[in-house]
Amino acid sequence: MAFLPGLTLARRYHDEVVASVLRRRFPDLRYAAGLLDGGSELLGLDTVRSTDHDWGPRVQVFVAATDAARIPGLRAALDADLPTEFLGWPTRFAGDDGRLGVADPGGSRHGVSVDELAGWWRDRLGFDPAAGVAVADWLATPTQRLAEVTGGAIFHDGLGGALTARRTALAWYPTDVWRHVLAAAWTRIAQAEHLPGRCAEVGDELGSRVVVAGLARDLMRLGLLLHRRWPPYDKWLGTVFGGLPDAAPVVAALNDALGAGDWSRRQAGLVQALEAVARWTDETGLAPPVHARVRPFHHRPFLVLHAERIAAALRAGVTDPVLRDRPPLGAVDQYVHSVDVLTHAGRIRRLADSLWPGGVVTDLRR
Repeated sequence: MAFLPGLTLARRYHDEVVASVLRRRFPDLRYAAGLLDGGSELLGLDTVRSTDHDWGPRVQVFVAATDAARIPGLRAALDADLPTEFLGWPTRFAGDDGRLGVADPGGSRHGVSVDELAGWWRDRLGFDPAAGVAVADWLATPTQRLAEVTGGAIFHDGLGGALTARRTALAWYPTDVWRHVLAAAWTRIAQAEHLPGRCAEVGDELGSRVVVAGLARDLMRLGLLLHRRWPPYDKWLGTVFGGLPDAAPVVAALNDALGAGDWSRRQAGLVQALEAVARWTDETGLAPPVHARVRPFHHRPFLVLHAERIAAALRAGVTDPVLRDRPPLGAVDQYVHSVDVLTHAGRIRRLADSLWPGGVVTDLRR
């Protein structure tokens, strides 16, 4: 069977199958439908390789709270009426571990979910964007989640635009939150940029490369944020970063920094990448230009940007008193890298809320 991008397959599945079942069985139902719940297809990055698991004809159906009692009947009707295949792809999935698993015509589960709209957002993010997005909400939401829910696609919004409005509310950070997150990123870089040279100086080439790799990851995430793109998780970070219109010189520089060369070549690549991303920061207009260029680290024979200068300029521009009083930790995925935390809204909120003096831990009943 010919490969179709997952979003194309999902849209056709809704338009040609799911919508027909719902019209026939529930002609009075108002609903929204789309695909926002994760997967490479939401970023347009799925390939034939993606089809080996958690991929296939999928649609999310959302109903209003007033129709929540109808959800069991909706699920039962879809389970009974959906075909076993669509465009040659099985619509059923094998496996019982809570994920879709492998597409299998004899599988026990299909890829159409039905949820109450507001409840789905609370479960996915820990809050409902329709009620507004507070500073704490932004900072407790991983950028991968934001990439998913603002990526993907909406196929039908028969709830008065309620699904579309929620996605629009999460399109991008408010300006002060953006400054805070960027300042946190530059703070991380400032804390580590002098370490690769020191490692190399004592003969620890492996340690030097490990630190440079961490800096490269931070710079790539930072570069995406500067271009108003939500950084995805690590599998797709390089791909999405490389797609930025002015990323090619930085990609080349980071390849040099991470390559097999000696410390002098590694430093040259890192310096070029640091200065380029510093220029991108100046170009946002979020703070007075710093024009940061590398210089020696004290009297030691290696070069650093002294990135704390850029962080300070961004923090000085923050006017929101809630943010001005916070340490430069940024968003949760700037200081947490555990999948088991970042994919669980309740854990994220409890952790993030506990870090702020006087913060109230959100009770998500999880």
